[in-house]
Amino acid sequence: MGDRVFSKTTVDYSLYLVTDRDLSLGRSNLEVIEAAVAGGVTVVQLREKYATTKEFYEEGLRIRDFLQSKHIPLIINDRIDIALAVDADGVHVGQDDMPVDVARSILGPDKIIGASAFNVDEATTAEAMGADYLGLSPIFVTATKPELVEQIGIERISSFRESLRIPLVGIGSMNRSNVYEAVMAGLDGVAVVSAICAQEDPRAAAQAIRAEVMKAKSKTTKPQRDPT
Repeated sequence: MGDRVFSKTTVDYSLYLVTDRDLSLGRSNLEVIEAAVAGGVTVVQLREKYATTKEFYEEGLRIRDFLQSKHIPLIINDRIDIALAVDADGVHVGQDDMPVDVARSILGPDKIIGASAFNVDEATTAEAMGADYLGLSPIFVTATKPELVEQIGIERISSFRESLRIPLVGIGSMNRSNVYEAVMAGLDGVAVVSAICAQEDPRAAAQAIRAEVMKAKSKTTKPQRDPT
């Protein structure tokens, strides 16, 4: 992405948007992203489950150029080849995707690698392999991931926080009504899909969620973590 204005150890994960064209009311990913960034989104993950490789690549280039102008990190879901091809800031992998340590060997030390985790064992393994942040999934059961029938819940977030040093981002039916409680429980940020993508006004939706996250952060003091 050319000359980056942030390092991977200083990324703000407060409000992390995951795209979903099927939920975006006929709007393009870029239209939703532009509005959401104006509303306070701090990281964007491009998720394209059904696009061809060429479509994903071209979409990645368009979104990368916009996010670069706003100094917002672009994370690619699953596809390490796309992340490399568009020079994205990083990649997010699930438990059934490329292992974190292999992804790191391909992407190098400077790219952001996030990993999904449902339990503390998965999370600590990903951290040991070199993940930069963890997506705890799902905090609540969500229609965007119908294969996930169990949830972490607010009450289990603290067990992750006690065991891990890297940032924790919660995903799974996160919205304005529950993000405050989730961040108070130990999350560094929340990842949202329908709570922004499916809203008539993505900018206003992002502003409302960001306000709740920041209100919680203002009341919590997390220990300084060693970024190495």
